[in-house]
Amino acid sequence: MSNFLKQGLALAALTSASLVTHAQADRWQQHVHYKMNVTVDAKAHTFTGTQHLEYTNNSEDTLKKVFYHLYWNAFQPGSEMDVRSRELGKIRLPNGRQDWDARVKDRIFNLKPNEIGYQRVSGFKYDGRPLATKTVGTILEVVLDKPLLPHSKATFDLSFEAQVPVQIRRSGRDNREGVDYSMSQWYPKMCEYDYEGWHATPYIAREFYGVWGDYDVHITIDKKYVLAGTGYLQNPAEIGYGYESAGMKVKRPAGSTLTWHFLAPNVHDFVWAADPEYKHLKTQVDGPDGFTAHFFFLPNDTTNVSWPELVRRVPIAYEYIKAHYGAYPYKQYSFIQGGDGGMEYPMATLILGNGKPDGLYGVAMHEWMHSWYQGMFATNESLYPWMDEGFTTFAENNVVYHTTDSLKGRWPLQDTYRSYFYLAASGLEEPMSTHADHYNTNFGYSLTAYSKGATFLEQLGYVIGAPARDAGLLRYYRTWRFKHPNPNDFIRVMEQESGLALDWYKQYFVYSTKHIDYGIDSVYAKDGKTVVRLRRIGLFPMPIDLVVTSRQGTPVMHYIPLTLMYGNKPNEYPGMQRVIHDGWPWVNYTYDVEIDAPLESLASIEIDPSGRLADVDRRNNRAVLQ
Repeated sequence: MSNFLKQGLALAALTSASLVTHAQADRWQQHVHYKMNVTVDAKAHTFTGTQHLEYTNNSEDTLKKVFYHLYWNAFQPGSEMDVRSRELGKIRLPNGRQDWDARVKDRIFNLKPNEIGYQRVSGFKYDGRPLATKTVGTILEVVLDKPLLPHSKATFDLSFEAQVPVQIRRSGRDNREGVDYSMSQWYPKMCEYDYEGWHATPYIAREFYGVWGDYDVHITIDKKYVLAGTGYLQNPAEIGYGYESAGMKVKRPAGSTLTWHFLAPNVHDFVWAADPEYKHLKTQVDGPDGFTAHFFFLPNDTTNVSWPELVRRVPIAYEYIKAHYGAYPYKQYSFIQGGDGGMEYPMATLILGNGKPDGLYGVAMHEWMHSWYQGMFATNESLYPWMDEGFTTFAENNVVYHTTDSLKGRWPLQDTYRSYFYLAASGLEEPMSTHADHYNTNFGYSLTAYSKGATFLEQLGYVIGAPARDAGLLRYYRTWRFKHPNPNDFIRVMEQESGLALDWYKQYFVYSTKHIDYGIDSVYAKDGKTVVRLRRIGLFPMPIDLVVTSRQGTPVMHYIPLTLMYGNKPNEYPGMQRVIHDGWPWVNYTYDVEIDAPLESLASIEIDPSGRLADVDRRNNRAVLQ
């Protein structure tokens, strides 16, 4: 990103203010209240539990069935996850590599009986009446003997038993860094029902979607284990292990086990992890009325450096996060060593913990930003993974950039754009509207959800102006957190913030694989002035920032809006002269820009020097005039 853009954005941010009325979203949400009691047999890697679920049907629909996720059934030879992984591994990518998910490959197929995962439900009751259940892979289906009416409540009770799988993907035991238990997707979880109906999505590989609610969880496990996870520990005086407040006397009960009691309000999932060797650090963030950040890691030569450095940097990062993306709404967040890379959950993340401080910091910031774009918004990740992964990548890159001195002077989204261009040239790109599990390749999914999704958001700043985009992100936070927004909800917020029509941008970038490619076709003199003919080579129309620089070194911004926008973005460069031209109709492939200066007085002409326009071929974007 050029220096003049950085300076212009800084000035524009200081002089712009959002004075519009904030729209309020109103969309019904189902509600759950879990009460679970779990007893872990660490020697056998199994546990048993009971679940009492109070379910509120806030919809206008009568429900005749309910569905639960039984995620760990995926970790069995022949499961849908296993078959899908092995099939994708047969695909060769342009670089010659197999299209494996490197964490999964064919590992599930080779699991032994004592290494697989499973979740089994028994004794299912609906308002106290026993009902039969049907398990299909990772989904439990229950036909109700009495329909659940709109705006009514019901209780569901069940018993369950599970075997913790060897960690392959997110969940499991004995991960590659030696953490004993990473307990995600560990309980029978009610599937989401929303305005689109039931989302009983089998666990094939990727994303999640949960119901907002409250969790009351008791976990009984051998005393030697230190636990971390979602929620607030209710009995720190019986537990200790760093949860106790200053001056609190810890008195553990007799016996070989401890029962950990957690409450988690207004979340859509619950994760926990356990290891006897966890070191527990914590720090207060955002002052005494802020929240406590907890850190759980296995101490060794690497983590003894990295994790204390992460503890130091989190409060600094939060200052930027709060200002740009909104406040964290809970009183606790836990960074936990225990993932297969990194995976987000409400009030916590599981991440691999070894490595250099900067590497851990980047992963931690990515997973923490999921607390906004997945934890708070809870968009249906299966349908719109880019609204989580892409937005999170955008935010992570900006947080890390603005809080790391060594990165100053570098464009935060440079690598993201490079990855998107690689995807665009690969021939494996699919529309961002593709369901996460139904991409033809892992490669296509990954670069689309992360890189193309982040490019969508960065380039939106080019379309409407970065200050308007940034103000729109805060407006989005105020309007749609805790309400499962979809792409149209997001784009409407940005339209309201900017005053520009943006449906065209959503349609092209989300629902197609058309690419942006503009070029300077020709430059010629006419009647003492200069005419620049621009050509749209790609099928994706965009507004154009054209910077014309004189031989004296003075740049002038010539702005050509797209007629579909029905308006102009504000000037992002207050210190630079700007000329606004008539709109460019999207059906026209060429556009003539008349410059009120003789050709011999000009030194160069360039389309978008900022680099934010995701033009797949920038070689024809600049003309140097002799």
